[in-house]
Amino acid sequence: MSPKRTDTDMTKGNPMSIILKFTMTLLLGNIAQQLYNIADTIIVGRCVNPEALAAVGSTGTIMFLMFGTSNGMVSGFSILTSQRYGAMDLKGVKASVTNGFYLSMIVAALITTAGLLFMRPLLVLMNTPEDIFDYAYTYIITICAGIVCIILYNYCASLMRAVGNSKMPLIFLLFSAATNVGLDLLLIKNFRMGTYGAALATVVSQGLAVIPCIIYIYAKMPILRPAKADWKFDPKTIKQQLRLGIPMAIQYGITASGTVIMQSAFNSFDSIAVGAITTASKFQGIITQGMFTIGQTMAAYAGQNYGARNMKRIREGVKAALKIYIVYSLVSALVAIFIIPKFLWIFFDPDVDVSVYIPWAMPYLIELAVCYFFLSMIFIYRHTIQSVGYASVAMILGLVELGARMITSFYSIAVHNYYIAVASDPFAWIAAATACVIISRVIFKRIEKKFADEDAAKAGSV
Repeated sequence: MSPKRTDTDMTKGNPMSIILKFTMTLLLGNIAQQLYNIADTIIVGRCVNPEALAAVGSTGTIMFLMFGTSNGMVSGFSILTSQRYGAMDLKGVKASVTNGFYLSMIVAALITTAGLLFMRPLLVLMNTPEDIFDYAYTYIITICAGIVCIILYNYCASLMRAVGNSKMPLIFLLFSAATNVGLDLLLIKNFRMGTYGAALATVVSQGLAVIPCIIYIYAKMPILRPAKADWKFDPKTIKQQLRLGIPMAIQYGITASGTVIMQSAFNSFDSIAVGAITTASKFQGIITQGMFTIGQTMAAYAGQNYGARNMKRIREGVKAALKIYIVYSLVSALVAIFIIPKFLWIFFDPDVDVSVYIPWAMPYLIELAVCYFFLSMIFIYRHTIQSVGYASVAMILGLVELGARMITSFYSIAVHNYYIAVASDPFAWIAAATACVIISRVIFKRIEKKFADEDAAKAGSV
């Protein structure tokens, strides 16, 4: 007998309604996460100094490299969970949960070791300004040492999303956000721990959020709750998870490497430029969470429907997501250009002249805002491609982004042109979005043919 579905069944109902509802719930959590990242930056900027503020921003691309690689890997592990849930393979789901946990811990150990060994040379290679170097190193090395907490939380949340539960990850993330802000105030403002305190608050709050996640899964989600017999290594499951997870991690790593190069271009200017981009990017991070969120939604949606062998429904979901994000991108662009510049002052002490940062922030905001829909397309198509079993093909998109960012970033450094440096992201988005459309059409047709051939063979054998 098939197990009863206890969470959102994405294989039935109106695709647009399901995608919109699931995305909105996830978006609230992702925005909360960005808000406490902003709280980090505000408290550092106001309670330490502008150099510390710029230092936190200068490490953003390294954090994206670490988080993107690790999140790509654990997301790949949970895709198998989603596919098996769509096929109602209860035993397979639990094998995916346990073996994915083992692999996640290995990922955490590898990233921590690499970070501790190579972080200082990497900051030097990125042209990190001398006046912010020590602040930056202290912040990022602390994050690196505690990344196991972040990976554990993301793995638990991805498992819940894989079976259609977007509500509880939101609640646990809100708990983490509140804890982070409280620790920021305590460690930075009261104990004067500077950027070390900001980083420590981040990893501790994520670690504390893992506890209720695990309790909830064991108490309320029996389909994800492994028994003692499920805690064994399953070579078949591990092989499938690595086949999905490694390409996603590499793809994120490739994309993040491009952003590290781009940050090097920004660092070739002065700490005021870096500070301006830091503050503007924090606000923009809230906006682009919408794009990241639709990717999370499409991963669960496509994974479940692929498990149910319904490519027509996957196509309908992609079209629905694109329609939603045409509107989202237009509204977001207006907010970025006309509203965000009015609030940059909140990151600085009242004695700081914020007007010197505006000329650096505005080109960054405008150039990226007009290309938001291309970023939306990347997340919609890429996560769909990954969730239907073509994670390795999705790496091509990362290579396209990397190539585009390298061209613009190195050229901007050569000619020392800030406007070209800022164009690195938009150029990468346009190039990758174009590749997404072409690749997805080929893959969808290939899968439809595969399903049709399998159905015909099955009918012939009856």
